Formats: sequence, C-alpha cells, structure tokens
Amino acid sequence: MSAASLPDLVLRYGGNLPRYTSYPTAASFTDAVGPAQMEGWLKDLPRSGPVSLYFHVPFCDELCRFCGCNTSVMRHDEGRQAYGDLLREEMRRMVALAGEGLPVGHVQFGGGTPTTLPPAALRRIMRAVRRFFHLGADAELSMELDPRHLSDGYAPLLGELGFNRVSLGVQDLDPQVQEACGRHQSFEQTRSCITQVRNAGIAGVNIDLIYGLPYQTAESVAVTAARIADLGPDRLAVFGYAHVPWKQKRQRTMPVKALPGPMRRLEQRARIDQVLRAAGYVAVGLDHYARPGDALARAAQAGTLHRNFQGYTTDSCDVLLGMGASAISMLPQGFAQNVTSASAYARAMAGHAALPVARGIARTPEDLLRGAIIERIMCDMGVDLARIVPPAGMAAPDFTAELQALAPFVQDGLATVEGQRIVVTDRGRPFLRNVAALFDTHRAGLMAQAGQADSPAHGRESRAAAGRGPAAESGDAAAQAVPTPRFSSTL
Repeated sequence: MSAASLPDLVLRYGGNLPRYTSYPTAASFTDAVGPAQMEGWLKDLPRSGPVSLYFHVPFCDELCRFCGCNTSVMRHDEGRQAYGDLLREEMRRMVALAGEGLPVGHVQFGGGTPTTLPPAALRRIMRAVRRFFHLGADAELSMELDPRHLSDGYAPLLGELGFNRVSLGVQDLDPQVQEACGRHQSFEQTRSCITQVRNAGIAGVNIDLIYGLPYQTAESVAVTAARIADLGPDRLAVFGYAHVPWKQKRQRTMPVKALPGPMRRLEQRARIDQVLRAAGYVAVGLDHYARPGDALARAAQAGTLHRNFQGYTTDSCDVLLGMGASAISMLPQGFAQNVTSASAYARAMAGHAALPVARGIARTPEDLLRGAIIERIMCDMGVDLARIVPPAGMAAPDFTAELQALAPFVQDGLATVEGQRIVVTDRGRPFLRNVAALFDTHRAGLMAQAGQADSPAHGRESRAAAGRGPAAESGDAAAQAVPTPRFSSTL
C-alpha cells in the first residue's frame, strides 16, 4: 500500500461526481417520461402499498447567498395558501390513480422552508394525508425549518399534527462567514429553536452544517461543530458547499477569493469529523452523523440504511410520491420529476387533471441492479457483489472491469477487495462516491454530452438534483431541488 499524501489524493480523486441519491441520477432524466408514464406507473402500484410521501415548498422568508436551490420569497399568505391547495390537489390526483388507503410510514416536508406554509394550509394538507392514506402509528413525520423564522405557535402546531422530527439549517456560526453568506443566525436562535420543538414533544432533531464556505478554516468549523454538538442533536449532516454562480445568480455576490480550495475543504471535513466523533457521534455513510442509539446509526450498523432524494434514511419503501414544484417521485418503474418553478407548477396544475410531470427516466433491469450496488456502497461503505441478486430474467453480470478499476483505491488505502467483496476504508470515506461511480454506466454518456473530459481536474462543480437547504452537495439532503448542474465536487 502506498502512503499517498493528501495532495496526491486530492489530485487523483477530486473532480465532479453525482450525489447518488438515486440511480440513474437526475442528470439522466429526459422528457421521455411525462404525465402519461407517471399515471401508468401509479395505476400499476400494488394496492397494498406501502408508499412514502414528500411535499416540496419552494419558498423562503429570505434568500441566502450560498443557496443553489430553486427558491423565492413569497410575501403574501394568499400565495402560500394557494400553493398549499395545489399540493393537496396533486395528492388527490395521485390517489385517484393509485387508490386510497395505501400505508405510509414516512412523510417529509422540504424546501425552501416549508414552515412558510400558513398553519391552516398545513392543517389541511395533513388532514388530507390522513384521509387518503393509512398513516401508521409509528410513522416518521419530518419538517425542515429555519430557526430565524420560526413563528410563535408553529412548533406546538407541528407537535399537535404528529410531527416527530425536524431538520434545522445552521451551516456555520462564525460571524464573518455568516456575513459573507448573507445568513445571520445566532447560536441563541438555534438553541431557542431546538428548545421550542422539544418542548412541543418533537424528539428527533437534525442539524445541517456546511464546510467550504468563504473564510472558513479547519479550526473555525471545528468550533461550530463543537458548539452545535453541545446542543445534542440526534443527527447531523455535513455537506460541502457547491459554488455554482453560472446557474444561481445569488452566488455571484459570494466573495470568491475567500473560498477554500480542495485541500482546505478536505481538512475542514476531517476536523468536523474529528470533533463529532469525539462528541460521541457515529459516522453514517458519506456525510451524516448520529447518536449511537439513533435509528439511523442502528440501521447503518445493521446494513439496513437506505438513500433517496432526502439523503440517508431508515425508510425502506421503494415508492416515494413527491408533490410540489420540482418534486421527484420514485417508483419501481422509474423516476418522474415535476416542473421546477412554483409559477410553472401552478400553470401545469390549472384547468386539467393531468399530473405536473416534466421529465424522468424509466429504469431497466440493469439500472435496478446497479442502483442496488451503488446504494449499498453509499450506505454500507462497501458491497458484496456476490450477494446482489439480478432482477428476474437478467443474466448474472460480469464486474471484472469494475473490480480491476478498484486497484488504485486499494493501492492508496481507500478500499480493500477480497473476491467480490468491496470495503471502503475510513480513510476512503471522503471518496465514497468515486467508488460508487465505477458502477455507473450512465456517467460516461453524460460526461460526453456535457462536453467534459472525464478527468479529476476538469469540469465545473455542480449537482444533479440536490435536496434540501443550501447549495450543498446533498441530497441532500436532498429533497428535490431544481435539476440544474449535473455533478458536484467530491471534495
């Protein structure tokens, strides 16, 4: 095994890769999938379920400079209320095709900031969920929120409606970093928000942090991580900032000269990891951390962790119904994404009964097989290829080329290979997507289509269909945001 230095690893494995919150990734979506295909897929769903639900709300009370999501500021309650009505109508249309009474174990609201929905609108949506579906007694109901704009009474409302998990954006506590990013959020605001939701009976608290922002250093992010860990969140997601000013104009106001380079980013990531592990958190997958007793940590240990457009999850359901502008639905037959902007979504929903689907992709048996492999790599830090069962009618695949391509990873101490069993080492955790990408047969075509050389040093940093919050490499954490850039930096 070579003792490859950190600069060598950055040079060798840096570059642009998908987040692999789905396979094929959203970069492969086309208009070959539209309302008709989605309607057929819904009609073919087994009437016994189960399904998961996702509601996307693309509004914020104010816009952060670093954010790469498709969000806007909606000042009027009438507009927010009208959007909530559209969410209920889209859900009704889906239920008319799939049937009523399907069991649901996971419901998530993402954005944007979904707590911009007026309380009455949220009440009506949840009333409709309980009318159209069978919501299990132990179902997880999750809500993303902004600690700076949590209105009085909203936390008790969430508790009353049965929400049991919230996800808070923090990103960084350093005043200079916050000024550069246009997001001023004090430690006291974050602490107060956590106190409010816990007083409302909401036990699960997730927090998002970001490295790679202007003026951050390894020591400054360590201070933020330590202070946030002291608040005792159950889970943390640690994302790398993706600077995509060619797509998101608001990022053009970011002080580019203050952005850390790949080496500094990797050092920041390592310091956050060190701090959170010392605070008792367990590393989960690529970029999440959880208390040892948390369901996410238990799933990671048991090999039952999953990954979808919301990021890492304990949700094992293979059907996710996404509602709202840019929301993505996942079904066994494929993926379908709605039109992206709120205005286009409203137009698509007006005057007819069709679903507002704009694009997607049907999955082949090979996609299903390779998707299962990539998910296990992303969730388990490895995979035993011999235990991946091909779909019915598909011949046993030959992974000789992929196994051979792992030789540099083994040489650099990032992975081990024994027979068909691949294990990514802890040193290789930051390069987990590089290993997953070896099994991605769509990637070469996408790179060629984008006119980018498949080189670690070439291409722009971007993401396919990131999830919630900032222009992080998530998926985030990710919820379903605008399908803009195709790839994001591995570092």
